[in-house]
Amino acid sequence: MSGFFWTALPYIAFATLIVGTAYRYWTGERGWTTKSSEFLSKKSLMIAGPMFHLGLLMAFGGHVIGILIPKSLTDGVGISEHLYHIISLAGGIPAGLLFFGGFFLLMRRRFDNPRMKVNTSTMDGVIYFVIFLTIVTGFGGTLLNAVGLLGDGFNYRECISPWFRSVLAMSPDAELMADTPIIFKAHVFMAMITMILFPFTRLVHCLSFPFEMFMRSPIIYRRK
Repeated sequence: MSGFFWTALPYIAFATLIVGTAYRYWTGERGWTTKSSEFLSKKSLMIAGPMFHLGLLMAFGGHVIGILIPKSLTDGVGISEHLYHIISLAGGIPAGLLFFGGFFLLMRRRFDNPRMKVNTSTMDGVIYFVIFLTIVTGFGGTLLNAVGLLGDGFNYRECISPWFRSVLAMSPDAELMADTPIIFKAHVFMAMITMILFPFTRLVHCLSFPFEMFMRSPIIYRRK
């Protein structure tokens, strides 16, 4: 069963993400929106929104560097494992605090505000829960590993990173995930669940950008 999680499920997640997102756009473009709720509660969003999105960008960038850049490459340019560990913590901890702090404020805004609560769908609740578990397992695993509670010598760049690259190379090696601590396995699993749910939630708005605003005519205002 564990082989399914690290060989088949990644491709199911990728396929659902790509095909599901394309299908939703082609068949329901009018529903392609974040369903803005600023008119219901704007004040709290001014802090929560920037915190969440900045933390997300920092975390995403750290994941790209940590997963796609092989350990042999950083070793080759003279970056020792200790130095890499210090750099990753220096960026990862602030990113995690911003990401989790912003998410907590957004979650409180949505579920603690009566006006927001009645405008929250079942899928909103599901994706909030899934993202919460994804953040907790990722940030928690990083902290536990930093203080040595996951055992000596655990290095995700020797198991999770090459496993992910093997998936991209269409030759998944499930054995690489065999000795990975359960909290990191849970983080990877929740990330794949997020990908599967992505096309069916408001998260699709992150793929949109208002390119037309660069070409539209300026709006002229007249004084009364």
